[in-house]
Amino acid sequence: MDNVTHSLVGLMLARASASKTSQAPALMMVIAANLPDIDIVAGLRGSLNYLEYHRAYTHGLVFAPLLAVVPPLVFLWKRKISARIYLLSLICVLSHLLLDWTNIYGIRLLLPFSSRWLRLDITDVVDPWILVLLLLAVAAPALSRLVSSEIGSAASPGPKRSWAWVALLMLLAYEGARYTAHDRALAVMGAHLFNGAIARRLTALPARFSPLQWRGVAEGDGFVAIVPVNLAEEFDPSAGRIDYGASPDAPAIGAARRTRAFEVFGQFSQLQFWRVTPLPEATRVQLIDLRFGTPQFPGFEATAIVDAAGQVRESRFGFGPPPLNAR
Repeated sequence: MDNVTHSLVGLMLARASASKTSQAPALMMVIAANLPDIDIVAGLRGSLNYLEYHRAYTHGLVFAPLLAVVPPLVFLWKRKISARIYLLSLICVLSHLLLDWTNIYGIRLLLPFSSRWLRLDITDVVDPWILVLLLLAVAAPALSRLVSSEIGSAASPGPKRSWAWVALLMLLAYEGARYTAHDRALAVMGAHLFNGAIARRLTALPARFSPLQWRGVAEGDGFVAIVPVNLAEEFDPSAGRIDYGASPDAPAIGAARRTRAFEVFGQFSQLQFWRVTPLPEATRVQLIDLRFGTPQFPGFEATAIVDAAGQVRESRFGFGPPPLNAR
């Protein structure tokens, strides 16, 4: 999830935990809600380093209690750090992991015991509805005070806390609705054949602006079908496009796999599509992650040029611009 969302959730948690006798350290909690993303410094050494180390150990569940110690020490070093302050910091760190788990990028939550990527695929990396909800909760107390002053009534003593609770509860409800819609999209796809066969794996990827619209990916033997799924309409499995990928056992692919670009991206990519294109005296090998694009409009992609002798001339990885709803 984007860092604006993480920051706003940290702020809502700070406001919700405040009381008449105890003011939650808002800045500390906002920092705690973003702290797992400290691993983005790996990107200073290039996109491959970023891909390899982002959402890794700092996003591991067993490391959350250690990360939660840092914000109180940094921001409250002159004060006694209570168990309550530490618990609030830990809750903010865990909120980051939870939000990252919900989206299509995924998270390596089980490190160091397992490097498996876990993801729910119920939200996009940036969800505009979550942002709108949280921003309204930030603005609502000020608007409430303005209205109260205009009509001459006394302002409520705790509008920020009330609106924070409303925002957090609505966020949970929204995520629950997204989860249910995602489950329904998979069930709708699972009741149909694709390219005349039962799909080996089905994936439903969220549309950014509507919980009713999903991008279905049906993987079969040698093909992938990408189909729009609109839960408000009757599903048509033939409405999408079928693409035929190259066999992962092709010699040129084997050579490309041995490069760092393909090794790192291969570990990250969860919906792999291989393409092999003949060139004069060489072969272009592409590995596309269908979570972030399509075979026609790739987003995250590794590319290699392999010569006739099976030697890799060049290889690279790129974060190409993710097409809106993967086009």
